[in-house]
Amino acid sequence: MEVRDVYPAMNKFFVISALGKDRPGIVNDLSKAILDSGCNVEDSRMTVLGGEFALIMMVSGHWSAITRLERVLPPLEKKFDLTILSKHTEPRTVAQDRVPYTVDVVSMDHPGIVHQVADFFASRNINIEELGSWTYPAAHTGTPMFSLNLTVSIPANVQIGRLRDDFTGFCDNLNLDATIEPSRQ
Repeated sequence: MEVRDVYPAMNKFFVISALGKDRPGIVNDLSKAILDSGCNVEDSRMTVLGGEFALIMMVSGHWSAITRLERVLPPLEKKFDLTILSKHTEPRTVAQDRVPYTVDVVSMDHPGIVHQVADFFASRNINIEELGSWTYPAAHTGTPMFSLNLTVSIPANVQIGRLRDDFTGFCDNLNLDATIEPSRQ
């Protein structure tokens, strides 16, 4: 397995997670603190869940910039009434023997869908790289619906046709409408 590093060696990496009551300006406040510290946002996910704002991001910078950012996080947490967790990390390596696929699942909402789909892939040593899910009322009937979107990394030695057949059978047994297709990313 060949692994390539896509980041310069002198950069340090830091993951920040923030959670707090949603309000306009949170992204602006956090991104300004990152910029003012001399760091750069490398990757991020932000959303509103219920009435709460949730963010996770990886930033990079020289060790001194990361240290400056670490020092401003506790005052930011207090000032903006956020819960902030942070951790030093390493740059992500990209495994060359994995192929990204997108999985979409839609069904009537019921407990356990995320776990069942995650278990299907985990039992086959397939890593879930990204996951998003949401509920919504069906058009016309208002029936509670559930949608799940995943990006998975499939080992290159897996027979995709067989995996697709197994996944289709698995979904049929659970009454899930699903697709698994090569990722366009």
